[in-house]
Amino acid sequence: MKEKRIILKLSGEALAGTGGKGYDEARVLDIAGQVKQIVDDGAQVGVVIGGGNYWRGRTSENMDRVKADQIGMLATIMNCIYVSEMFRSKGLMTAVLTPFECGDMTKLFSKDRANKYFSKGMVVFFAGGTGHPYFSTDTGIVLRAIEMDADAIYLAKAIDGIYDSDPKINPNAVKYDRISIQEVVDQKLGVIDLTASVMCMEHHMPLVVFGLDEPDSIISTYNGTLHGTLVSVD
Repeated sequence: MKEKRIILKLSGEALAGTGGKGYDEARVLDIAGQVKQIVDDGAQVGVVIGGGNYWRGRTSENMDRVKADQIGMLATIMNCIYVSEMFRSKGLMTAVLTPFECGDMTKLFSKDRANKYFSKGMVVFFAGGTGHPYFSTDTGIVLRAIEMDADAIYLAKAIDGIYDSDPKINPNAVKYDRISIQEVVDQKLGVIDLTASVMCMEHHMPLVVFGLDEPDSIISTYNGTLHGTLVSVD
């Protein structure tokens, strides 16, 4: 059965242009086209984006971790504003919500506000992480998915699923079609961080991991043709 409400996670690196920085506009527009198809089919879509195309965390021992994480939060906001505009160019209505005030660039997050936007057929971007340092965008997306009563989290990654080891290093790595979140934690597979994994277990939030490079991968996953890995929470 197709999920009614999906929270889609995009990595900053997946959006990046040449050299791993900035944006690959053609890729972002392709993502927008796919999301439009599933929204037109009746899905409600929230989006969380990492900030890795701008900022990869503390780069110097002279920088405080809290300040480094705050820069990362701002990177995710820049990404969401950009991608939101690309989505609009494809005819989608969008809103960017943040857990702290950003002038008139975004709206302050609340569940009621997000639900109002979903009811209008808008794609809702959840930017700025949790609003607190020491929490990754993994934790941020799981938190928002739980708060918004999502049916599933879609993790669109550079790799086409979950493997028992890094396929870039081990040519004999085995891909899982299905795996439990408990096995992900026990085997330290690093799909999402430990805090986010525990939240998924406690709140029975399933994950779907698939490759963004595969043509129409978001649409295929939504339609039940999964070429990635289902992470179950039964």
